[in-house]
Amino acid sequence: MSPSTYQEHIQNLPNPGLGLGLRSKHFNYILEQNPAVDWFEVISENFMDSGGRPRQVLRQIAERYPVVMHGVSLSIGSADPLNYDYLRKLKKLASDIQPLWVSDHLCWTGVNGLNTHDLLPVPLTEESLGHICGRISQIQDFLERPVVFENPSTYLTFRQSTIPEWDFLRYMVEETGCGLLLDVNNVYVSGFNNDFDPVQYIQQLPHKSIVQMHIAGHQHCGNYIIDTHDRNVVDAVWKLFTLAWQLTGGVATLLEWDANIPDFDTYHAELLKARTFMQTFSGDPKPAGKQVFDGVPISNPVDFLATGLTYDISG
Repeated sequence: MSPSTYQEHIQNLPNPGLGLGLRSKHFNYILEQNPAVDWFEVISENFMDSGGRPRQVLRQIAERYPVVMHGVSLSIGSADPLNYDYLRKLKKLASDIQPLWVSDHLCWTGVNGLNTHDLLPVPLTEESLGHICGRISQIQDFLERPVVFENPSTYLTFRQSTIPEWDFLRYMVEETGCGLLLDVNNVYVSGFNNDFDPVQYIQQLPHKSIVQMHIAGHQHCGNYIIDTHDRNVVDAVWKLFTLAWQLTGGVATLLEWDANIPDFDTYHAELLKARTFMQTFSGDPKPAGKQVFDGVPISNPVDFLATGLTYDISG
């Protein structure tokens, strides 16, 4: 299919509302209590090779709730050949549970057939862009559906990079018709670690191609931030979420929590905080001038929603 056909499909995907990452700790609670969650996101690799109870639970949940598949091993940025064994398993799982969409990350996860089990950054160059767009096109044609790609957290910037990440993502969309998963926490983390403006990042994205958003907690270590997904979402990320919510017109939003996972009610309550920020932004906009990013002034202030006011995301 052509990029325009894939893009049309992306722009007509449903908005299931507010969702949670499906975690095995909560299997019994979900099956017994049928909590009022709009939808669940599952890690594709946790179920592609599994049988028995995990797959049975997934089938039961997919019968009751909308489900989205989110992968961590597509390795779209790798120089290795595409792993068609992996893609066949991914396609089979999608056929079995009929997810609303399938997503992964703009990253590479290994080389020479070895998986590092980490989401490694790609150099943002024209050569890399061409390589990745070619692979996306092959993958989408094989899966017979568009794929949604997430911006990962990064901890360094390649000296060779010549394209801002938001432009790289926009070019990907234009070339392949893929969708975007905007991880708002990752924008905040990467902005702090790599000294770029997270507000500008979000404002420059192709908003009509954003299918979903992620929110999550992180660990602030002083000079850098680690994307840990092990605690509550901080106020500054909620404020960025509000900006993204307004610019996208409101898209499906999911809370990730992968370590120190709380009981289900606490997990769900953190997600539902999003309702407040979906209505209005927290705190008063600051007069035009330098934006404040976690107490550090940022150059190149960008108007917030063309109001003439900058958007303060300091805690």
